[in-house]
Amino acid sequence: MFWKFDLHTTSHIDQLLDREDVTLRELMEEEDVLQECKAQNRRLLLFLSQDHSMQELVNLITEEPSSDLEEKTRFKFPNIACELLTSDVTLINDKLGGDESLLEKLYHFLEQDPPLNPLLASFFSKTIGNLIARKTEQVISFLRKKHNFIGLVLNHLDASAMMDLLLRLISCVEPAPLRQEVLTWLNEEQLIQRLTELMQTERDEERQSNASQTLCDIIRLSRDQANQMPEAMEPDPLLTVLESEENVARLLKSMFEGEKSEASIVNGTQVLLTLLESRRSGLEGLMELYSQGCERSYTVSGSILRAIEPHLKDFQQLLLDPPKKSAILTTVGVLEQPLGNARLHVARLVASLLQTSDHSVCQELCRLNTMDLLLDLFFKYTWNNFLHFQVELCVASILNHSAHTGLQIPTLQNHDEKAVQGSESQKEEGTPGQDSNADPAHTPIHDALVVNVITTAFSAGAEGGTRRGNMGHLTRIANTVVQNLEKGQVQSQISDLIKELPEDCRGRWESFVGQTLRETNRRNTVDLVSTHNLHSSSEDDDMESPFPNDLSIQQAFSDYQIQQMTANFVDQFGFNDEEFSEHDENINATFDRIAEINFNIDADDNSVSACRCMCQAYINSYFILDEL
Repeated sequence: MFWKFDLHTTSHIDQLLDREDVTLRELMEEEDVLQECKAQNRRLLLFLSQDHSMQELVNLITEEPSSDLEEKTRFKFPNIACELLTSDVTLINDKLGGDESLLEKLYHFLEQDPPLNPLLASFFSKTIGNLIARKTEQVISFLRKKHNFIGLVLNHLDASAMMDLLLRLISCVEPAPLRQEVLTWLNEEQLIQRLTELMQTERDEERQSNASQTLCDIIRLSRDQANQMPEAMEPDPLLTVLESEENVARLLKSMFEGEKSEASIVNGTQVLLTLLESRRSGLEGLMELYSQGCERSYTVSGSILRAIEPHLKDFQQLLLDPPKKSAILTTVGVLEQPLGNARLHVARLVASLLQTSDHSVCQELCRLNTMDLLLDLFFKYTWNNFLHFQVELCVASILNHSAHTGLQIPTLQNHDEKAVQGSESQKEEGTPGQDSNADPAHTPIHDALVVNVITTAFSAGAEGGTRRGNMGHLTRIANTVVQNLEKGQVQSQISDLIKELPEDCRGRWESFVGQTLRETNRRNTVDLVSTHNLHSSSEDDDMESPFPNDLSIQQAFSDYQIQQMTANFVDQFGFNDEEFSEHDENINATFDRIAEINFNIDADDNSVSACRCMCQAYINSYFILDEL
């Protein structure tokens, strides 16, 4: 058989290792060198762990290859060297982590002037990260002796590999006491403060983006690990600094000081959004809260909200005067003044702040008329569904949290002209209006519940034959208002406000709810493909049987066979292998199992009698033969 033959082929690497003058480059040329290394080829591992081999491997991942080489093969050996060093082989890990000269050579890579080669930076980060996970105590002890380690890493933060290295220091250190020591060391090095300083507007965008992403990841990692740790453990010092009012204020200062930069605003707002998360990722968490009716409030540190509140006017100004952007060509025409990423992030921030249901923050948003501006943008940018979703979340949050805040919903205002003008075209430039004399006792709900805005927008959306891009979200907003009018925490407030409307407006709203909205909801629930008349061909009553009537008995037997062909049919029928081996020569062997077939055949009495006579005659013939 196949397994009787030794088909194992000797690796060519073993043949190369038989030579005394074999070089590391020759071994790395072999296609199966990584496979043999991970398969614990003892001879190969002994060769790789020699001092000269380890020195050469480290040189390959830290020194720029010659520019004379072809581009497609220039980083071949550095890549293979990195894979060998991070192959998670104990012998290589022990050699690399225990030899300080090799660690010094690796560390020297950070002492180069920026920018680093991104590929070499990734090889370096992967190698050090593997050592942090496998030789934790030795590597951490070595790095803590280097007083400028954090400064060098941040100096090269324009390379995303350095961001990964910082995150490994936070997430891959075990056991817990050693991890706490590392966090304390990073805090003493003022890691968070130095990352926040990189968010300043004069920094290059790549460095700002990586600093922002690093802060966001640190927040999520620290919160996740804090939830998994016992309560007796010390608090995470990095998370404590991140959530402090002083640090949030420093972040906001770096965003708004100097020249207004969209990159700085967006990256800084992403950190604020992460701080406002309730142990969930941003969009997923907001969707979960929306699906639950926004009944659960965020558990957000009050220091974060107190630091953000004085800067709400700065975010308001961004809605009025965003960073300048050139016109863009869209499928619906030229957009002279795009919404921009900065204003979209401000909308996301407002939605997250409203989720907190903080009384003071809601008062300030109301005083600034922030919802006025967001609704104006909602109707102006009719094709920006990212914005529409955030405005919808704001409305849902306000409706569900107004009762908790203890605020009153003010009188509905008439926005007939505003709704139409804001939704007519995205080609017109201009900024939404702002009422600086708004009553601070009012919640930001007053424009979210404007009946005329909804009814007028639906009327405008039905004209011209083209359905506008915000109509789906507007329908959901209208349904939210109706649901809260029927039952909700602010039912009585909404009902009173609608009763205070002029008679024509109130009649228009009632007509809209009873006819337009109901019809829209009905259309939205209709199946795109009707399945009423679709059925299997086997269910067709007119289908004639392919079998003639005189073959009905054969068909009954065939159906029986098909029904009995189950997965264990073979095990329940006939002999098994042991029975064959035991009774090869015994013709009188008994059956352990008898297959029985039952099916009904219609027959009259005469047929039954004739059958019995034939069977008896057949049996008697055997007795006659035995007597002879």
